[in-house]
Amino acid sequence: MSNRFIGARQTTIARDIEVHGTGVHSGAPVSVILHPAAADTGLRFIVTKRGRITAEIPAKVCNVKNLTLCTVIGNDEGVTVSTVEHLLAALRGLHIDNCVIEIDSKEVPIMDGSSKPFVDAIDEVGVRELAAPRRFLKVLKTVRVEEGDCWGELGPHSSGLHLDVEIDFPSPIIGRQRMAFEMSPGVFRNEVAHARTFGFMSDVERLWKAGLALGANLTNTVAIGDDRIMNREGLRDPQEFVRHKMLDAVGDLGLAGHPIIGAYRSLRGGHRLNSLVLQKLLEDTTAWAIVQAPRVREPRTLPFEPAVVAAAGE
Repeated sequence: MSNRFIGARQTTIARDIEVHGTGVHSGAPVSVILHPAAADTGLRFIVTKRGRITAEIPAKVCNVKNLTLCTVIGNDEGVTVSTVEHLLAALRGLHIDNCVIEIDSKEVPIMDGSSKPFVDAIDEVGVRELAAPRRFLKVLKTVRVEEGDCWGELGPHSSGLHLDVEIDFPSPIIGRQRMAFEMSPGVFRNEVAHARTFGFMSDVERLWKAGLALGANLTNTVAIGDDRIMNREGLRDPQEFVRHKMLDAVGDLGLAGHPIIGAYRSLRGGHRLNSLVLQKLLEDTTAWAIVQAPRVREPRTLPFEPAVVAAAGE
């Protein structure tokens, strides 16, 4: 077996990927093209209108503008892109460091409510290693954010990203669920990517009046009634709810700007809590450091990786 340092090189997608869909909140049609990008480009959105670039927005937590039901990033001129978390989760979950995301709308398409369509599209074209060594954001000490009975924290970890997510809803359909994984492309692809967003039927009218969830339907959202799941096919997994919250955490933590070496734990969290924990970490320059992987010889095409589950919750 090779002793080559795993994940030592930066990566990008092998070629362009084009996807089309609908914005879950706007209800508007959206086209997205993912472009391969050079080393140190990072993940960044290019907003276009009638073929002309109107804004370039790096996918970083400093550019977060709103966290109401989804993650919204934007620039100082008021151009925003919302619902970025599922696409960012796919890119970060598959360890893709560099990608230019061209979008002709203000919202990333919801697809089927999960990251799976993005993962499948990336798997179809493949991932390409670049010559530059990968840089990581290594957590050096624990930071914690508490809001009422919700809390989240990022702390040191030996290698890679460890996620431990717990949810607790009064609805008996969801209840209390917890899951923990040592995150890797294989784990993300097989254990997390398929989990869909969910919402309560009792909230629909309120959201519509607020101009939200205009594109939500039973093909892209798990709808929860008073005593049952409204989708004819039911759940994809008995723990689909907590798996989706983990998916969201991967996407929100992806706004760190680098892959994280650390352990994230949350209870009753969501986009707001994920973002606040990451912001608090970055504000304390003694709590993290940028570290570089050792140099290796040749770039290569990355094979698929089987899932290895570190731990599973109740």
